[in-house]
Amino acid sequence: MQVQSMHFQARSGQKLADQRLQQNLKKLATKFVTGRATAIAELDDFEATRDAAAEMRMRAIDNLDVWLATFEKEATRRGATVLYAETAEDASRLVVEIAQKHAVKKVIKSKSMVSEEMALNAALEAAGITPIETDLGEYILQINDNEAPSHIIAPVIHKDKEEIAELFSRVHNKPLLTEIPEMTREAREVLRAHFLSADMGVTGGNFVIAESGSVAVVTNEGNEGMCTIMPPKVHVVVTGIEKVLPTLSDLATIMRLLPRSATGQSISNYFSLLTGPRASDEQDGPEHMYFVLVDAGRTSLVGTEFEEMLRCIRCGACMNHCPVYQKIGGHSYGWVYPGPMGSVLTPSYVGVENALDLPQASTLCGECHVVCPVKIPLPDLLRKLREKQFAGNMRPGFEYMAFAIWTFMAKRPALYRVAMRVGARVLNLMGGSRKLISSLPFASGWTDNRDMPAPSGKTFRELYQERNRS
Repeated sequence: MQVQSMHFQARSGQKLADQRLQQNLKKLATKFVTGRATAIAELDDFEATRDAAAEMRMRAIDNLDVWLATFEKEATRRGATVLYAETAEDASRLVVEIAQKHAVKKVIKSKSMVSEEMALNAALEAAGITPIETDLGEYILQINDNEAPSHIIAPVIHKDKEEIAELFSRVHNKPLLTEIPEMTREAREVLRAHFLSADMGVTGGNFVIAESGSVAVVTNEGNEGMCTIMPPKVHVVVTGIEKVLPTLSDLATIMRLLPRSATGQSISNYFSLLTGPRASDEQDGPEHMYFVLVDAGRTSLVGTEFEEMLRCIRCGACMNHCPVYQKIGGHSYGWVYPGPMGSVLTPSYVGVENALDLPQASTLCGECHVVCPVKIPLPDLLRKLREKQFAGNMRPGFEYMAFAIWTFMAKRPALYRVAMRVGARVLNLMGGSRKLISSLPFASGWTDNRDMPAPSGKTFRELYQERNRS
C-alpha cells in the first residue's frame, strides 16, 4: 500500500467537510465505545488482566528470537513450512511463489492488515492470480475499485448502508436491496462460489503460538474457516513477527481482552486455532500450510524507546476513542494503520520524514493509553516522535523561532511576567463584548474553525494572588 501520509492535513480538511462521513463516524461512539465499556465491566480483574497481558507481550518481544525459533521448530514438526520476509515486498513475493508452486489460479483471503502492508492483492493480480476478499467489509472495498480500509477492525465503517446497497446493485447487477439481512445474503451468495472454487486461502494471524506451532485467527463472520478448511488445498498465514506468544495460556489471557477492546464483545463469534496441514486420518484442512512471518521494520524497534509499540494486539480501541480519528476517519492517515497506533507505527515503519504530520495528529489527551488493553503509552511515544522531528530539523521554521523566543523569555522571569501581563490584556481587548476571539495571528488553525475564548485580562499569577488575598 503506497504511503500517502504526507497529505494528512489536506485530507483531514476534506474529511471534516464531508457531512456524510461525519454521520457515519458516529457509529464509533454508539457501537464500539459504549460496547467496550459494557464488556470491560464484566471483568472484575480488568486492570490485573491488562498488567498480565502487557507483561506477556513484552516477555515475547524481549526474547523474540528465542520464541520465533521455538515456533518455527514446532510448526515445522507439525508439517507446516515457515518462511521469513525482511520486507513487505519480500513477503508478497514469497506468497506469489507459493501460489505458483501449487498452480493456484484463485486465492480467497480473510482480513489481514499485514497483507495491506504487503500490497498482496496487487502482487497476486500482477502474477495472473485472482485474489478475492471474503471479509464482508474488505469485499465491499475490493469491489469499490480496491478502496483502502479506514479502520483495522471495521474497514468499511466510513460508509453507510445506502452507499453499500447502491454499490452492490451496480456491481452485482441486481435489484437494489436496502435491508441488511438481504444485503448480507446477497454477498454470501456471491462469495460462496469463490469459496468452493479457490485453490489457496490466505489469512492473517492474530497470534502465533510458540509452544504448539499454531496460529490463532479471530473473526466475526467465520470466513477464516472457509479459507482454511475446505476446499483450498493450500493455506498461507501472513503475520508480523511480533505476533508470537510463548504459550497457549498467554493466548487465553490476551483473548479475555481482545474482543472486548475491539468490538465490545465478551467473545468473538469465531475463533480458530490451526496447527499444521491436514493429517492422513483427517477429513478437513489444507494439504499444505505455510507461515510467512513479516519483519518490514519491526525489528528496528526492538531495544529502542519505541519497543513498547510492538506489543500492540491490533484491537483498534485507541482509534475508536481518539477524538481526532472520530472526526476524520482512517483515510486521512494515508497508510495501513490509522489513529494513534498508526501515528506511531507509520513513522516507525516508513520513516518519520514520510509522515511528518502524524505525530502531531493527536491532542495528547491520553484516552488511547487509558483504553489500550496492553497499556502502550501512546501519548508518550507520540511526544518522543515529535522530539525526534524537532531535533532532526523537520518542523516548520516558525516553530523553531517561536520556541527560541519562548526560551529567551523563560530564562528571564521579570521580562516573562511583563510580557504575559501585556499579552493577557491585549487578548482580553481582542475578545470585545463577546469575549471571543474570531481571528488570531499565528493561531489560525484554531480560529479558522472556532472562536477562542478571550482571557480575563489577568495572568494566572495575578488571579492566584487575588484569590489568596481574599
